[in-house]
Amino acid sequence: MSLLVVLPVVAPLAAAGLCVAVGRSRAAQRLVAVSTLLLLAVDAALLARRADDETVVVHAGGWSAPVGITFVADRLAAIVLLTSMITLVAVLLFAIGEPGTEDSHVGFHPVYLILASGVSYSLLTGDLFNLFVAFELMLMASYVLLTMGGRPDQVRSGMTYVVINLVASAFFLFALAVVYAATGTVDMADLGPKIAALPGGLAGALAVLLLVVFGIKAAIFPLFFWLPDSYPTAAAPVTAVFAGLLTKIGVYVIIRTQTSLFGPSNRPTALLVAVAGLTMVVGVLGAVTQTDMKRLLSFHIISQIGYMVMGLALFSVAGLAGAIVFVVHQIVVKASLFLVAGLVEQRAGTTRLSRLGGLVRGEPLVAALFALAALSLAGIPPTSGFVGKLALVEAGVEARAWGIVGVSLVVSLLTLYSMTKIWASVFWGEPPSETQAATPVGRRRRTLMSGATVALVTVSIAVAVGAGPLYGYAERAARDLLDGSPPGAVVEP
Repeated sequence: MSLLVVLPVVAPLAAAGLCVAVGRSRAAQRLVAVSTLLLLAVDAALLARRADDETVVVHAGGWSAPVGITFVADRLAAIVLLTSMITLVAVLLFAIGEPGTEDSHVGFHPVYLILASGVSYSLLTGDLFNLFVAFELMLMASYVLLTMGGRPDQVRSGMTYVVINLVASAFFLFALAVVYAATGTVDMADLGPKIAALPGGLAGALAVLLLVVFGIKAAIFPLFFWLPDSYPTAAAPVTAVFAGLLTKIGVYVIIRTQTSLFGPSNRPTALLVAVAGLTMVVGVLGAVTQTDMKRLLSFHIISQIGYMVMGLALFSVAGLAGAIVFVVHQIVVKASLFLVAGLVEQRAGTTRLSRLGGLVRGEPLVAALFALAALSLAGIPPTSGFVGKLALVEAGVEARAWGIVGVSLVVSLLTLYSMTKIWASVFWGEPPSETQAATPVGRRRRTLMSGATVALVTVSIAVAVGAGPLYGYAERAARDLLDGSPPGAVVEP
């Protein structure tokens, strides 16, 4: 069992080294990367099944906390890890099919695997310092992926991205120092009781400080300004994996820290409600004004983060369960939408709405994939987005949080409007008189790109079909977070 927990962190790093060693053979790199991530997807599925019965804690090298490195796999970590690995596999297959992405850069596969390791490490680590290390792994890999290609706009946007994240890292180090000075530990299992013993003002200040640190990573209001300019410049599969995973890791850590480390009297509940509402509104208003498909979808990353923060802000089992379901849904659907944008760009040579039209006739499969993912994003029944939003709205009604419930419903309508805007501009109507030259793609490559997108959209449909068991799993995870007492724990050296 200890291997199941450690493998998602260690295996991608070993595979990255192997990819460097076989760098002269692109086929060998592809085999190593795809087989590693498929193995990790199976591993995550087994871990999720085990974590539903007991939380597994592994002390690396037999050194227990706070001296050693601790890995913790509970229900929340396991379900997000499984969703992340499935998304990483699908996006990698898309990247292999797309010309000019992984086939033009010998370092793509090693860096992509390092990113996968950082994602897994962020989800499974048991202390704040190793969470910082995991974030730095993701930052280094994501900066390389973001600027891969070397275009001036990529480098410029990449610099904004890396500067903002370096500032966030500096804040994180400062927060670590303050937490350690106040409690004498950074181990999350020890921090809860020790923070509870602190004066209320200090504990509340720590909660807000950590919210700011991880809020930059999650792109919540008002810390989101870097995202719409950074993501659209990258290659389609890179943008897809960023949109699907990186901000959701920030949300995951916010949920983890605000529930596990702070009690009801120290949680910034009113602040979280305000942040949730403003993140939804600002994100969706930014989306409806955009004239580029990628930028429009980038603003929707922000607006949908608000729903997850809304579920957390309720601090109820129903609210947290809804947030967990929504995170799972968003990882898959957001990645799917950006892969569809990649298919559109490959076919038409652009994602500018004014230069597109009539693709439904030439690309009916792409149109169908977009429609399914867009309806899910807007929360139209019976999609996975409807499942998540219904759970959040019911939790809000149960908590009598009428204001945030009303905001969430209005934002859903505006989300639907912006999705119809893309449909009308890209897929409906007449093709433009002037078209840009698209990169020629062979049939096998095109099939691989389309197949990867179909697979992700199918996963989103599976989320809707399996909504009952998934919500039950999320509900048990929410109880664990709020109670601080999982049903059982297996500690392995």
